[in-house]
Amino acid sequence: MRKSFKYRLFTNKTQEDRLSALLGSACFLYNCALEHRIVCWKQWHKSINYYDQANSLKEIRDLGSGIAELNYSCSQNILRQLDKAFQAFFRRLRSGSKPGFPRFKGKNRFHSITFPAYGNGIKLKNGKLYIQNVGHVRIKLHRNLEGKIKTVTIKRQNGRFYASFSCDDVPKNILPLSSKEIGIDVGIKSFAVMSDGQIIDNPKYLKQSETKLKAIQSKYSKKRSKKLKRKLSRLHERVSNQRKDFQHKLSRKIVDEFGFIFIENLQPKDMVENNFRILNKYINDAAWSQFFNFLSYKAEEAGRKLIKVSPKNTTQICSKCGKIVSKNLSVRVHDCPYCGLKIDRDLNAAKNILWLGRSLVFKTEAVCFS
Repeated sequence: MRKSFKYRLFTNKTQEDRLSALLGSACFLYNCALEHRIVCWKQWHKSINYYDQANSLKEIRDLGSGIAELNYSCSQNILRQLDKAFQAFFRRLRSGSKPGFPRFKGKNRFHSITFPAYGNGIKLKNGKLYIQNVGHVRIKLHRNLEGKIKTVTIKRQNGRFYASFSCDDVPKNILPLSSKEIGIDVGIKSFAVMSDGQIIDNPKYLKQSETKLKAIQSKYSKKRSKKLKRKLSRLHERVSNQRKDFQHKLSRKIVDEFGFIFIENLQPKDMVENNFRILNKYINDAAWSQFFNFLSYKAEEAGRKLIKVSPKNTTQICSKCGKIVSKNLSVRVHDCPYCGLKIDRDLNAAKNILWLGRSLVFKTEAVCFS
C-alpha cells in the first residue's frame, strides 16, 4: 500500500533563504508556462500540452540562474501540475460545471516543490536530508519510514519547512479477524453516533478558538502586517492539528475494535451549497471527509472492511419497521407512528446504515476500500 510520512525540517538562515529562493523560482516557472499557453492560444489558436513545454525546458533553464538551480525533475513536475490544471479545466467545461481557468500564482500562494524521483536531487544521509542547492538539512524523524520512498515534497507552512515522503510497498499491519460490525452516522450536534448506542461528542475546535480568531482577524483587517498574518495562520493550524489528532485517535479506536465498518457515502462539498452560512461553518469544522479518509487507510492497513452506503433516507426510514417517517432537521427524535419506536434520530440513522451495509456485503455491490 501507499503511505505518506511527514517530518519537520530545521533550517538555518542560509538554508531557509535557499529554499525560499527555490520556491520563488518554481512559482516563476509555473507562471511562465501558463503565460506561454495563453499567448499561443491568443496569437495562433494553438493548444499546447506538457510535452510541448517539456521539450523546451532546457532552453528555458538557460534564460535564468534561478530556474537553472531547480532540480530538472522538479521543473518537469511543475509543468505536469500545470497540465493537470488545464485537463481539469477542460473536463469541467465538457461537463457544464463552473470551469475555473488556471490562475497565475503569487509568491505567497506557491509553497511546495516535489522531487518525483528519490535519490535525484534529494536523499537522506546520516540522519539529515540532502536537498540539491540547499545542502544537508536537519530533519526530525519522529517515526520510522516504511516501504520504498518514491517521491519527496518540500513544503513551507507558516514559516516552517516540512518534508513529506510518499512511500510504496508499505507493509500492512493486519489485525486479528473480527466479526464485529458497526454503523456510523456523523453529524454536527454529536460528531458521530454508533449503531450500538455510543455517542461521540463534537469537540468543535473552531468554535473554541473563535474569539481569538476574530480578535486577530479584526486587527489584521486594519493593519495587514506579516506578524499578524503568521499569528492568524498558526492559530488556524493549531485548530487543524487538534481536529486531526481527535480524528486519528477515534478512527484508530474504531478500526481496532470492528471488522466491518459502515458509513454514509456523503459529499460534504455538495452539502454546503445553498445552506445557512453558520451551518456551512460547522459542516466544514466537522471535516467528515478527512475522518472518512483516516478510517479508509487505517482499515486497509489493518485488513478491515470499510463500506460506504447510500445516505438517501437513512434518517427518515424507521430502523425497526422500515416505514418512512418524514422529519426536518429540527426534529431530533425519531418517533414512529407505525411500530412505536422512539429513539434519537441519529441513532436511528446509524442502525439504518448498519442494516444497509449488511445488505451490501451479502447481496449487492458496495464501495469497499480494502
